[in-house]
Amino acid sequence: MIVVDSSVWIDFFNGVSTPEVDQLDALLGVTPLAIGDLILVEVMQGFRNERDVATARQLFHSLALLPLLEGSNPWKAADNYRQLRRKGITVRKTIDGIIATACIEANLPLLFSDRDFQPYVEHLGLVAA
Repeated sequence: MIVVDSSVWIDFFNGVSTPEVDQLDALLGVTPLAIGDLILVEVMQGFRNERDVATARQLFHSLALLPLLEGSNPWKAADNYRQLRRKGITVRKTIDGIIATACIEANLPLLFSDRDFQPYVEHLGLVAA
């Protein structure tokens, strides 16, 4: 199973061609995909018309829903942020740290195009899809 970040979903729904969107296109219907609950919120709040909301809702209902802040993940996300900061790396968005940590803890790869995830790959064991 692969978790897909909002950075890829937003490009996907906006028709932007990127290597990550191409990879998502290849995975849809072939490989089990998951969407984090906070990722779902990020993507769904950006739609402007109800037809697009209905399309996204139908697609997202077919995916596994990953709770990102369950168990000890909030504590671990804060620890990971501080660990990166000690290395001189400041992650710009808290939610990205939560997403990365949940994927690390669940041993799930993440498909992303947001550069804030790269330190989690390089220093904390996040697997890039």
